[in-house]
Amino acid sequence: MKCPHCLENFHDQWQSNYFGIDANYAWTLAYTTCPACERYIVVLLQKDKALPNFVHSKPMVYPKGVSRAPLPPEVPKEYAQDYKEACLVIADSSKASAALSRRCLQNLFRGVAKVKPSDLNKEIDEILSSKQLPTHLAEAVDAIRHVGNFAAHPVKSTNTGAVIDVEAGEAEWLLDVLEGLFDFYFVQPALLQKKKTALNKKLQDAGKPPMK
Repeated sequence: MKCPHCLENFHDQWQSNYFGIDANYAWTLAYTTCPACERYIVVLLQKDKALPNFVHSKPMVYPKGVSRAPLPPEVPKEYAQDYKEACLVIADSSKASAALSRRCLQNLFRGVAKVKPSDLNKEIDEILSSKQLPTHLAEAVDAIRHVGNFAAHPVKSTNTGAVIDVEAGEAEWLLDVLEGLFDFYFVQPALLQKKKTALNKKLQDAGKPPMK
């Protein structure tokens, strides 16, 4: 399995503690330890009394959800904060996570892409019309409207921070798209600048003019 803490793969060996039956279900706490980060993964097994081998539900108790790779330091705090909060709450409320991600997305478009402030749907149109995004990211951004079913839930566009019903996979998709946009707007330019600086140093040492 993949560790929900550190995202390393390992061969899981589960231990369990059965702690009783209530009016509806039999309850067992199961846990394993990741050898890479040495942290517990704990799940609560809710079994049907009439079918003891059938697990009715298996919610993760610790951690609350699967971790995502940490953001690179190049991502500014004003965007990283909303993203991190969206990651933290997704296990408890995909609605709240999606609302935070939509707000972060809109702030990113306005602050970095310099779109004209409007509703999110129109801002996406402006981003796509500008052709500033590579094809794979443009398609991913456009898909936000379809995954989120903007046609049926226009409030997602007009009030991006609203906590309303989400479609299956919508909250996760928003986080994925934000990661791609962070890489495009912040990480890759910083990487290219670092390489350019290193090359200019070599050119300078060789007595040649630097790149402009």
